[in-house]
This record gives sequence, structure tokens and C-alpha cells, in this order.
Amino acid sequence: MKAYEKLLLENKAWAAEKVHADPQYFSRLVDIQSPEFLWIGCSDSRVPANEITGTQPGEIFVHRNIANMVVHTDLNLLSVLEYAVNYLHVKHIIVCGHYGCGGVKAALTRNSLGIINKWLRNIKDVYRYHKDEVDSIQDETLKVNKMVELNVGEQVMNLAKTSIIQKAWKERNYPYIHGWVYDLHDGIIKPIKEVAPGDHLDDEIYEYNNL
Repeated sequence: MKAYEKLLLENKAWAAEKVHADPQYFSRLVDIQSPEFLWIGCSDSRVPANEITGTQPGEIFVHRNIANMVVHTDLNLLSVLEYAVNYLHVKHIIVCGHYGCGGVKAALTRNSLGIINKWLRNIKDVYRYHKDEVDSIQDETLKVNKMVELNVGEQVMNLAKTSIIQKAWKERNYPYIHGWVYDLHDGIIKPIKEVAPGDHLDDEIYEYNNL
């Protein structure tokens, strides 16, 4: 049996199990999508949002990319953010990284990786902002993990700097933004940073007055 065929069989078994346990399971999901959370996570296959938070389909709106980045020119991310905030009216946005992130590891090297260089450049900028703190750590694993935490914190602030978030704060006083890091070794999520409506940004130049 080919690998992809096994996935299709597993899907049928999963669907049958859900219907057996709850005959109305899928009919409820068809017409309703009202998640309270937007999850911006890493594309790493070991960090599935629903699995690690124990949530069901329909409860978390998900966007994933390499190293859970919030890049102000990323139209994919911004489109997801616009929809989640202004149409789904999510109350919380979670940026979740994970220790040992391959994207962060690669960004800390000087290796050229083709088109991936363009994306990793954003993480290299985070390193430059925090160079002294990161370089003071001698152990390579701990250095990467500190960068993972710092990167999550920067992406939280990148979200807060968007006009989408600031407009929602003025009009509805939400969403709250949370920065988390997931540990692959024990499955536990560590909160790193939180930004609430009304919080000041790291420089007032990022704050819009005419929204």
C-alpha cells in the first residue's frame, strides 16, 4: 500500500469513529465557524495546534509558516489576520514557536539555502536586535532556544504594529495577543509574552492615530 493511500484509509476510519460517537458531529461543523482563537504557528509537523491544545475542529483558526513569522509584507499572513480579526472576530491571537526550531537554527548560521534565505532574513534581523544577549550564551542548544523565545516576542510585537490589530483594539478592545513556546521534549507550552489592547508599543512611531 502506498503511503498516501494509508492516509485516505485512516481518514475514513476517523470519520466513521466520529459519526459513531456523535451522529451530528459533521452536520454541526458544516455551517458554523466561530473560533475564539487565531493560531500563528510553525509549519513543523510535530506542532499541530489542535493536538497540543486539546481543541476540536472549528475552535482554532490556523496559519502556519516556517518559524511562526509575522512579516509585514506577507499578504498570506495579513489576509488570514484580516479575516480572523474583522470577520471571525477572534478574541485571542497566539503566536506559538517551539524549542529546537529548524528555521531559527538555520537563521543563526551563514549558510546559503536558496530561496529560503529570503524568509530567514527576517529571523536574522531578530538576532541582530538581540545579538549581545544571544551571543552571551555558550551552549548552542540553549542559544537556539533563547532565540526561539526572542523571535516569538518580536512576532507578537509585529502583530501589534499592524493597522488591523490597532483598529480592532480601538473599535472592540480585542484581540489579546499571546506569545507561546512549545517544548517537544515534554509537550508543555510556555507563555513568553502577552500584549493587551491599549498597551503601548516599543516606539510610538508604530502607533496609528487616524484609524
